[in-house]
Amino acid sequence: MLDQVTALRYVDPLRAGGSVPGVVETDDLGTYVVKFTGAAQGRKALVAEVVVGELARRLGLRVPPLVLVDFDPAVAAHEPDPEIQDILRGSPGLNLGMDLLPGARDFTPGSLPVDAAEAGRVVWLDALTGNVDRTVHNPNLMVWHGRLWLIDNGAGLIFHHRWSGAAASVLKPYPMSAHALGAYRPAVADADAELAPRVTGELLREVVGLVPDAWLAGEPGFDSPAAVRAAYVAHLAERAAGSAAWLPAEFATAEELREAEARRAAATLAARPDWLKQVPNRHGKAQVEADWSRHVG
Repeated sequence: MLDQVTALRYVDPLRAGGSVPGVVETDDLGTYVVKFTGAAQGRKALVAEVVVGELARRLGLRVPPLVLVDFDPAVAAHEPDPEIQDILRGSPGLNLGMDLLPGARDFTPGSLPVDAAEAGRVVWLDALTGNVDRTVHNPNLMVWHGRLWLIDNGAGLIFHHRWSGAAASVLKPYPMSAHALGAYRPAVADADAELAPRVTGELLREVVGLVPDAWLAGEPGFDSPAAVRAAYVAHLAERAAGSAAWLPAEFATAEELREAEARRAAATLAARPDWLKQVPNRHGKAQVEADWSRHVG
């Protein structure tokens, strides 16, 4: 199980992402960036954070420690933003905390030397888990003590948003056009040879077993959290075994990546359906648009 702590003080919201996580102090004297079950992405983003983050850790990548945070909305009664209060009031009980890395800075391509082996392992993990939210413009990587750290893995496992289509996506190729580490010539084939054999059923059961039952209960099409866990294990094990079908092989320069991302963003914006344009301009609209963009991308 992940360590469990209790929230004592809600410090501040982080408005950079659509989920609006918050900085929270807890009873273990820790300070965490907490993602809430009441945010627009819901509990599945937290499931992805646990599964992808803890899988990354076991494969040798750096991820800040994760904890379960027992949150009482009363500790954030001072938060003045009513939309954020909606999220907090909708998040009693277990939420997910990621250790705050003091002094860490956002990674931008070219800001840190990253060797081809490490870049390859990150890209391989993202390809395995279908994480399309580690781009040139939104790397979701931090630099701390001169090293690369993976954060914000909640956009992975996109297949679990529609289980009826999960089987068809097991061998879906990974879109590499704008990955944040693409310009580092990641050694993805070497990473595949190293990591794919380590993604065993036993390892996946260990990682998926860290997800609280409450985040898996009531999933349509499944009669128990155990059945949902088994589905995650089966999907990821099959994808790891079939990596030859989805393994990205070609990479562009940093400038080509920026141009490709700009073209993709412009095309996505132009193709927005009318119903999306009518979503109220609240904090949830940005997340709805982001989720739709990832889905169509």
